[in-house]
Parts: sequence; structure tokens; C-alpha cells
Amino acid sequence: MPLTSTVPKPMLPIAGLPVTEHQLAMAKRAGITSLVLATSYLSEVFIPYFGDGSKWGMKLQYAVEEEPLGTGGAIRNAAQLLTNSESIVIFNGDVLSSHDLAKQIHMHEELNADVTMHLTHVDDARAFGCVPIDDEGHVTAFLEKMENPVTNTINAGCYVFNPRVINDIPAGKVVSVEREIFPNMVVNGQAIYGMVDDSYWIDIGTPKALLQCSADVVRGKASQGALVGVPLVHQSLDYIAHDGAVIEPGAIITGGSAVGRTARVGVGALVDASIVCDGATVMRGAKIHNSFVAAHATVSSEMNLRDSYISDGEIVSLLPL
Repeated sequence: MPLTSTVPKPMLPIAGLPVTEHQLAMAKRAGITSLVLATSYLSEVFIPYFGDGSKWGMKLQYAVEEEPLGTGGAIRNAAQLLTNSESIVIFNGDVLSSHDLAKQIHMHEELNADVTMHLTHVDDARAFGCVPIDDEGHVTAFLEKMENPVTNTINAGCYVFNPRVINDIPAGKVVSVEREIFPNMVVNGQAIYGMVDDSYWIDIGTPKALLQCSADVVRGKASQGALVGVPLVHQSLDYIAHDGAVIEPGAIITGGSAVGRTARVGVGALVDASIVCDGATVMRGAKIHNSFVAAHATVSSEMNLRDSYISDGEIVSLLPL
């Protein structure tokens, strides 16, 4: 919040494209052709954008939860739409990663594992679930957030499941894979492995992280795979501008900013390290730093905003970021 007041987190823009679209591109690169979106909050915004998936050369289905079922319940609910016996890849909707998904799937199938999860290292693991592994990659514990983590290896939020595991999750009930399913699997001695890959990874759980992630994609620090073939009017390390965007003379855009479709940046305006969503307007002489301008919002002339969320008629400070 407040970015998610009208838009679910997986639909927030990263370099001008929804988080989910970046995940679709990653899945496609790994050879995945059929996906199910497990949706609940503001689920109605996904279908008009993604449709049946044919735009991306994929088959896309939707599993809508009338009441949130938790991570495990959502997986069980979505998997009912899958009819084959292939490995099932699960993405957390608020994580962006550039890790080698094809390698993770291959490792999972070579080991005939029950679950293979992507793990990564972080400097400070206190905000994450810690996942220690042995020399062979077996997960030895699944530890929730703690003040003194036993390892800086954490759950990075991308899993490969053997279909046989899905049936062990109760249907229609609120279940957490992190707090219930995975710890129980470790206790039961099931084949749960971790693949450590320290490629680009970020949890976009705060406005600061979302802005950082978008800038990282624009600058090429994170995968730009989702941008391939997308109509752009400008692309550089300073900024990206999507189809129909208008950048008027004297405007300065920098800091890995992203300007959405049909957005306008006026004469002499400054946009620095910010996201300007589709149809938004930054008027003549306005200055925005490290801020998020919502779709179709207007930043008035000569305004000077920093660390802010701007929607139609509302400005909210994002401090502390």
C-alpha cells in the first residue's frame, strides 16, 4: 500500500510491464507452455490483460479463490486445472528472479524429487524463511523468520513440485506451504531439495523494492526478457518509454525510470528513478524523484515531489521506504 489500493501486486508495473508478465517470459524461456494464474484480490483485472495467453504463445487459465486459501490452498486449487503428469512449477506473485529455471526443473526431474526449491543468499536473512541444506542439496529444515538466522540461505519463492505432492494438500482449506507443507515434508523424510542460484532476485514487497526492481530491469541488471518484441519509443540505461509515450522537448528522464504507454512528460520536466504508469501526465516543469505516478494520474506543473505515490487527486508520502 498505497500502490495496491486499486491494483493487485502481481499487476504492478516493472519497466512498464506487470510483474506477472515478467514471470510469463521466464516460464516461456524454460519451455513452459501452460500456466494457471491463482488469483483472489482484484482477480478481475488479470483476464482483460492476459486473456487466454495466446499473445505470448502460451495457454493461460485462471483459478479464482472466493476466499484466500493461503499459499498451499492456492496451489491445490490451481492444480485442479492441470491434467497431465508433468512437473509443476510454482511462482510467488511478488518475486522477480533471473535464476536458471530450466536448470531447476532439470535437477528436480533427475533426482525424482518431491519438491525442488530455488534458494538464494541474502546479507540479512531476518526478514525471510531460512532453508539450510546438506552437501547433497537435501533441505534439512525450513525455518520461519528469526532474529538470529542459522544461515543466510533463504527460500526464494519458486518451486518445482512432483504432481504426487499436490494430492497431499487438503482441498478447499487454508494451508501454508511455508509453515505447514514444507516443514512436514522435512520431518517425514521426503525428497525436498534446494537449488542455490545467486542470480538477480528481489522481493517486491515494498514501494522501495518495486522502484528498485523496475530500475534494475531498465538498466539490464535483471532480465529484460519480457521486453523483447514490446513496442518502445525509447530504451536506454537512463529510461524506457513504451508505445505512444510522448517526451516533450527539454524533459529529462533518468535513474532507470519507466514511462508507460500513452504517458506524457512535459517540457522541462524531470523524472528521476521513478515509474510513470500508462496514460499518466507529468506536466511542464514538474520534478519527481523516486516516485510512483499511477495510471492516468497528473503531476501538476512546477510540482517537486520525492518519495511519493501520486494518483488522481492524491499524493501520499512513501517514507520511510
